[in-house]
Amino acid sequence: MLMKFYSPLTAEFFPNEPDWEDESYNEYEGCQLNGHDLLQYADAVNEAVKKDIADFNGDLMQYYHEDDFVRRKVVSAVPSVEICGNKLCGCMNVELREPLNEGEQAALCDYISGQYSDGWGEGFEQRDIRVDDGTLAVHFWQEDGFKMTPSFEKIPKPGKNSLRPKMQLIGQDGNIFAIMGRASRLLKSSGQGDKAKEMRDRVMSCDSYQKALSIVSEYVETELSPSPTPKRDRGDAR
Repeated sequence: MLMKFYSPLTAEFFPNEPDWEDESYNEYEGCQLNGHDLLQYADAVNEAVKKDIADFNGDLMQYYHEDDFVRRKVVSAVPSVEICGNKLCGCMNVELREPLNEGEQAALCDYISGQYSDGWGEGFEQRDIRVDDGTLAVHFWQEDGFKMTPSFEKIPKPGKNSLRPKMQLIGQDGNIFAIMGRASRLLKSSGQGDKAKEMRDRVMSCDSYQKALSIVSEYVETELSPSPTPKRDRGDAR
């Protein structure tokens, strides 16, 4: 199951050519933008988030240190942005092994809020996002009016001939154990726990980094995975 937590986005915008006669413009705070205003910059903000989280594989749960049911039920929590209700919103994509109860969901929301205010989000809002007409500083957390709204999406369990989960290798840190762990979590979350164990056993017994990457790419779809060969139509036989 994929659980998404939507929350407001705000920003300060510093135009390349400020209108100094506009009383709403502040030299130090720029122009204040809300989620609706940010729709025109959705692609730029999305790319900035992707680039920022690439440094740590995107999963904020690696910094969650409580040994509780949240830790056991949540596979990963990756920040992004999405258009929701005609606004650009913050979106935390949470993969679950099983549903959270009310208390566990509240604990997870507290953790995500903390990451937005004092953790990952605090660093992200200090990174300038260049757009055609100026610069943005985007906030995932606000002192007033901050609220997280959950939604759910079912991830179907794969059948015997299902497609492999997709995983990007570009931006990884070169640690085969981290890569193997991420691939293993993807396989488990898609109902392929037996494949995850088989992959780990093969990786641990190989003798080179490149061979290990090739093995991982047999179980999850990466840049190294071979493209499937299209079946030849009988009518093409010579």
